[in-house]
Amino acid sequence: MKPFLALMICAPLLAACNTTETVQPIPGSITYGGQPHMKLTLSPPGSQFQHHFTNQWGEDVVETYIIQPDRSLKLVNREVMTPED
Repeated sequence: MKPFLALMICAPLLAACNTTETVQPIPGSITYGGQPHMKLTLSPPGSQFQHHFTNQWGEDVVETYIIQPDRSLKLVNREVMTPED
C-alpha cells in the first residue's frame, strides 16, 4: 500500500517536469517561414550547430539547432545578448 501511495503523490510532480516548451522561430532564424530548401546531408542526425545573427533591435542572437532523422532542423535553444553600453 505504501508504494502505491508514494506513486500517487509523486506521479503529478513527475508529470509536471515533463513539459516541453518549443522555441518559435523569429525573423533571422534559419527556420523562420518554414524549413530551409537545402538539407544538411553531411552531418549525421542528432548533430547540433549554432546560428548567430542580429535581430531587428540590434541584439546578438545565438540559436542552437539539432538535425532530425528526416534531415529537418529543430530549433532547441535561443540566447539573446543585449548590447553593452
